[in-house]
Amino acid sequence: MTVSPPSAEAGRTARTARTARAAPDAQASEPAEPAEPSAAADRADVVDLYLKHIGSGRAVMGRVMGGMAEVRSEGPWIHADDGRRFLDFGGYGVFILGHRHPAVVEAVHRQIDTHPLASRVFLEPVAARAAQALAAHTPPGVDYVHFVNSGAEATEAALKLARAHGRTSVITTRRGFHGKTLGALSVTANATYQTPFQPLLPDVTQVDYDDPADLEQALAARRDRACVIVEPVQGEGGVRIPRRGYLRQVRALCSAYGALLVVDEIQTGMGRLGTWWGVDVEGVCPDVLLAGKGLSGGVVPIAAMAATAEAYGPFSRDPYLHTSTFGASPIACAAALATVRAMEAENTVARSAALGLRLLAAVREVCAPYEGGPVREVRGRGLLIGIEFAEEQAVGELLLELIARGVLVNHSLNSTRVLRLTPPAVVADAELDLFLTTLAEALRSTADRMSDRPTR
Repeated sequence: MTVSPPSAEAGRTARTARTARAAPDAQASEPAEPAEPSAAADRADVVDLYLKHIGSGRAVMGRVMGGMAEVRSEGPWIHADDGRRFLDFGGYGVFILGHRHPAVVEAVHRQIDTHPLASRVFLEPVAARAAQALAAHTPPGVDYVHFVNSGAEATEAALKLARAHGRTSVITTRRGFHGKTLGALSVTANATYQTPFQPLLPDVTQVDYDDPADLEQALAARRDRACVIVEPVQGEGGVRIPRRGYLRQVRALCSAYGALLVVDEIQTGMGRLGTWWGVDVEGVCPDVLLAGKGLSGGVVPIAAMAATAEAYGPFSRDPYLHTSTFGASPIACAAALATVRAMEAENTVARSAALGLRLLAAVREVCAPYEGGPVREVRGRGLLIGIEFAEEQAVGELLLELIARGVLVNHSLNSTRVLRLTPPAVVADAELDLFLTTLAEALRSTADRMSDRPTR
């Protein structure tokens, strides 16, 4: 079951609340820029173009969200065409460095001015340096890097690499999310997205997350031909955090049964959890590690599959076994290289850990009056935080309330009752305070409105 679009009533409520505020609280720290006279007309044109050329569903969702178009960004802020700005605590985990980090933007500009795309005939130095920089922070032995364009492509590369080793049986976890291309979708355990595209890859088994016994039972039936793919924390699964020791047990079981271990760090890696990688907490070394989202620096899409020398062997020996025209492009690798260097220079991982502890405690305090009612639990690690509600509708209602007040957050694709926070590590104290004040107001309004609903 997927997240239901916010109701028309919720959309009207959010728009009414937004209109009633001449100077929205979420923008008090900086005056909004005046909208261009043609902004409303331009917005109507954009909606019409979506209807005609992108899709009616997306156009309708855009209208429910308020109909704005985003036109500019910097740091933790996104600017809309109506002159307002929004504090971005969403972004699906991409903006660990915020929007348009100066060092990443400068590196990309420089690469555009010299050599943005490669011939793929000669060696390309930016890709080599980006691989070296990333490998300096991957778990010990995970030294080989295959750059791609998206997280789903990284999953595809890992599944193909597993098959090159004869691991044709794949074990994934329930509520796990690994992308929506055909192979990645096969291991994304959500019938809503899978059913329209069946049959998918054969011999894919789902096991319970954080359940080593269930995993062992599946491995025992597939000795020496299995590939296990798992997330250190399930992001789209609702910020589900396993018990300490789970990843070590998964590693031990894969080694015992001859399985290839793929750890998907597309959302959890690059400092998101307060460590470079989620596996670092338990000192686990996977055979294959997937990176993405934050690797882009929030500027140019890029992802990667990193692997040990043994696991990477088939791709290392035959460079044409798995290729992509735009994979490892100089412009994308320049962004990745600049991202890693900026994180090193600014101590982003430590900042993510410290800021995450403060934010988690503060969000729990804000939500405390509603626990046992609309709020079930607040959980998180680093700058990946989930608020679980008793009802799915509360997620849509609160999301719209926050947008009306100038704050962006995300829902969770594989856990419809969880609102997800993935703020950048560059958030300042004033912006953190602004978010918490806004969250408290939005929660109060949402709880009041939902309590006033007639019961059936």
